[in-house]
Amino acid sequence: MASDRELLEAWREGDATAGEALFERYYGLVSRFFANKVTQDPADLIQETFLGCVRGRERIRDDDHFRSYLFGTAYNVLRQHQRDRYAADERFDPGRVSCADLAPGVGTLLGRGDEERLLLAGLRRIPLEFQVVLELFYWEDMTSAAIAQLLDEPHGTVRTRLRRARELLEAALRELTHDPGLLQRTTSDLDGWAARVRALAYEAHA
Repeated sequence: MASDRELLEAWREGDATAGEALFERYYGLVSRFFANKVTQDPADLIQETFLGCVRGRERIRDDDHFRSYLFGTAYNVLRQHQRDRYAADERFDPGRVSCADLAPGVGTLLGRGDEERLLLAGLRRIPLEFQVVLELFYWEDMTSAAIAQLLDEPHGTVRTRLRRARELLEAALRELTHDPGLLQRTTSDLDGWAARVRALAYEAHA
């Protein structure tokens, strides 16, 4: 099987089949990225992400990090989408506005158990930039250093954001349930429940 680097190099040389192979390889990944962040079918956002990669493929200098470039493009597409949905007379701030603020309904990814549903709802309640770093960290197994590269921000900034994101998530979970047992089960094993949600995301969007 050709590596991302090999496909990318062939694509740069004009091999459309290589570009299609990259899209097929990463379509599920991009679908998972938009899950739980939008309430409508994300097909248009997925298409725009791949079109962004087509337009910017010559800017991918490090061929070994195509996956990070793809996530970065998806994040930019999502921010523009959310900005377009926000009130015209207010400035969209991904550090303040959450997906639930923009679309109060449930996301396109639904949990099976009470803990999973609570965690997904909590993620939608926290500001977008915090939701994104948590989901990249837990769902896509990205390190804080890799996320920093993706977002083009200092590593220390992303590490601080991850800590703050966990705090915001726990606060959101406390607001969402009056069941102390459910809250305790979810907050005491965030890593475990995040892994279960990740598995659900992969199954739903494979």
